[in-house]
Formats: sequence, C-alpha cells, structure tokens
Amino acid sequence: MCAIEYYTYDDLKKWKGDWELIDGIPLAMAPASMITHQALANMIAHQLTSASEECEECMVASEVDWKISDDTVLRPDVVLVCNEENDAYLTKAPEIVVEVISKSTAKRDEKYKFEIYEKEKVKYYVLIYPDDLKAKVYKLDDKKFDKQGDFTRETYHFEGTACDVSVDFERVFRKFRKQSRPPHILCKPNSPLLRN
Repeated sequence: MCAIEYYTYDDLKKWKGDWELIDGIPLAMAPASMITHQALANMIAHQLTSASEECEECMVASEVDWKISDDTVLRPDVVLVCNEENDAYLTKAPEIVVEVISKSTAKRDEKYKFEIYEKEKVKYYVLIYPDDLKAKVYKLDDKKFDKQGDFTRETYHFEGTACDVSVDFERVFRKFRKQSRPPHILCKPNSPLLRN
C-alpha cells in the first residue's frame, strides 16, 4: 500500500524556499524569475496600483500567499484584493489575479490554478505570456471563466470590480518589443555604393 504524504499551511510555513500547496501536495515554485517575468509583473502591478490609487477598499500585492484552505495555498504573481483584513496572507478571493507564464509553471497556471481560481470565484484571471508579449484575460461569468480576448496593444477595462481599473497592454509590453530598424550601412566616402 502506498502512503501519500499530506501537508497543510502550518507545514508550509516551516519550509525553506518558496512553495505552493494544492490539495495538500507541495509544489516548489520556480527558481528566481527571469528579469522579463519580474518586470512584466511589476508593470501590471504599477498600472493596477495607479488605477486604484483613489480606491480605499482595494490594494495591489505581489507574490503574497492566498490561503484558500488549510491544504491549498497559492502565491499569484499579482493580485488586486479588496477589504482584506488579514496581514499574514489573503483570506478571500482577489478581484483580479495575474500570473506571468514561465515554461516550468505553464501547466500549473493554465490548468490547475485556472480551475482553482474559477472555483473560488476570482472575477478576472490574466495570463501574461512573455515570449509572445500577449495577455489572455478571463472574466468569471456564471461560475465559469469566459475568455475576453488576447491583448497585445489594447487597453482592457475590468468591469464589475470594487475599484475602477484598467490595464494598457501597449504600455506593459512596449519595452519588450523588438524594434525593427533599417540596416545601417557604413561606407567609405568614395565607396561604389555611394555613387549614382
């Protein structure tokens, strides 16, 4: 008979490193994120923070534990959460969750966390794809996430959240777009390339 070890939030607090728990199963988080991953998360967090600056109910946080149950603890890249009174970890569903996809956690973010966030009634789930410089936005509609679209240069307004917020994906991705420039040709003054 095989024994499957089962862990809780109290166990997780004692471990070194960064971990998440899904149904009592520990999942190591990816090593330190690539610079682009962190920068994109920061750009999103900055825009959400700026947009919600006047809203006294909500705050934006990065890399904070969300204790869904004693055996399920997730750490989204960025969240917009409202009326949270606990300082140690999130106790309620954020209004917006953003995950920046990395190759090592793509399946977890796209499948397992997607299902958990949907079940927990997160209003919006945003997946950021650094390699494609695109965002997929999902909105909770009648207990299921409904894809709102793929965004690369558009602004998306998050309707029905406690704070009036939007994200300009053109600004988020601008620094990471490769600029196409005409080739520079260096010629000597008497080069045949300069003659008519």
